[in-house]
Amino acid sequence: MAFNWPTFWTRAFTALIFVAVMMVGLLYNQWSLFVLISIIYFGCWWEYFKLVEKISIPQVHEFAKLGVGLLGYHIILLLSGSGLQIGNFGLKDNFSLPFLVAGIVFLLWGIFKTTIVTPKILIWLLGGLLYTALPLGLLLHLAASEQLSQLPLGQYIVLYIIGSVWINDTMAYLAGSAIGKTPLSKISPKKTWEGTLCGIILSASLTWPLFSLLFLQKIDWGIATTGIIISALTAISGTFGDLFESKLKRMAAVKDSGHIMPGHGGFLDRFDSVLFAAPAVWIFLKILYG
Repeated sequence: MAFNWPTFWTRAFTALIFVAVMMVGLLYNQWSLFVLISIIYFGCWWEYFKLVEKISIPQVHEFAKLGVGLLGYHIILLLSGSGLQIGNFGLKDNFSLPFLVAGIVFLLWGIFKTTIVTPKILIWLLGGLLYTALPLGLLLHLAASEQLSQLPLGQYIVLYIIGSVWINDTMAYLAGSAIGKTPLSKISPKKTWEGTLCGIILSASLTWPLFSLLFLQKIDWGIATTGIIISALTAISGTFGDLFESKLKRMAAVKDSGHIMPGHGGFLDRFDSVLFAAPAVWIFLKILYG
C-alpha cells in the first residue's frame, strides 16, 4: 500500500488540534473529563443512529432514538461516581433518575409511533446502549475508582487507555503504509496483518515507558507489567472495535460515520477502538484489583 503524504499531513494537522482538546479534557479536572465524555457520547450516539437509519428499514422514530440517547446518558451518570457535585446536589444521585424516566417514556413513545416494530429494530435500539453508553460510562467508572487512584497509573487511567489507542492506530497506519501486504479482513481492506501486528507490539512496548517519563518522571517498574498488559489489551480489543465500526459503515454504504475531523471522519471513526478497549480494560482491572 503506497504511502499517501497529503492524507498523512491532513490527518497530522487535525490530530494535533484533536489531541490538544482531548488533553485539556482528560487532565484539567474531573469535571472536564465528564464534559469531554458527555460530548463524545452524544457524538457517537448521533452517528450510530445515522448509520442505523441507513441499515435498518423501516426507519426508527426520532422519539425512540432520543429515548435510547437519554437512557445511555443515565448509564453514564450512574457510572460517573459520587465525586461530581453541583452545589449540594450529586450529579449521579440527583440527575440520573430523571434521564432514566425520560428515556423510558420517549423510547416507548417512539416504539409506539414506529410503523413496524421487529426484533431487529429493538436489537439496533438497545445495541446503541451497549456500543456507545456503556463503554464510555466504564471509563468514568475507572476514573472514579478509589482503589485505582492509589496507584501511579490510576489517576491517568482514561488518558492511558486513549493514549494506547492513539499509539496503536498511528503505528499500525505507518507500518501498514510502509510494509503492509497481507489484508487483515475483507471488512477493512486497507488494514494489513503487518500493520496490525506492528501496532500491537509497538503500543505494548512504547506506551508505558512514554507515559511514565511524561507523567511520572520515572519508569515505575513495579506496575510496568500491568501497564504493558493494558496497552496490549487495548490495542487488540481496539482493533476489533475498528473492524466492527468498519462493518457498520459497510452495511450503511458510507465511507465515514461523520465529518467532524478532516482526514479522521466522525466521532465513531475516532473513538471506535476506545468503545471496545474500555470494557476490556475495565474487566481486566476488575479481576486484578476487585
